[in-house]
Amino acid sequence: MDIRYARTETDLRRCFPVVVQLRPHLSQAEFINRVLQQRQEGYQLVYVEAEDGVKAIAGFRIQNMLAHGRILYVDDLVTDASSRSQGYGQQLISWLQGQAQAQGCSSLQLDSGVHRAEAHRFYFREGLVITSFHFAKPLQS
Repeated sequence: MDIRYARTETDLRRCFPVVVQLRPHLSQAEFINRVLQQRQEGYQLVYVEAEDGVKAIAGFRIQNMLAHGRILYVDDLVTDASSRSQGYGQQLISWLQGQAQAQGCSSLQLDSGVHRAEAHRFYFREGLVITSFHFAKPLQS
């Protein structure tokens, strides 16, 4: 297993079949466009490469917040459904934690949809705790 940065559009296309399992509303073109736009805001995408392809991805950014100080925020984290419970997600969380520490972050943080009970069990096993509720209000365009 190897963790690599998705730097090129070819890398992003290879990651898309895993990403779409977390973000099914995105087309491949929209995913690539959003990643390219978000890079301007510090977003980075990494993936776990195994012999037979991409197994898991993580999208993250370093942020400075009044409430928490310097943090590593995980926007996206998903393991391919056919490859779960094989250590790929654990490898990514460990890698992300190392990146957070190397960047002087006080914590690693993420939001997770209330319907993702399996992911929540994984996060608890990895030492993450629930610290707040996230609220949203859709706006008319």
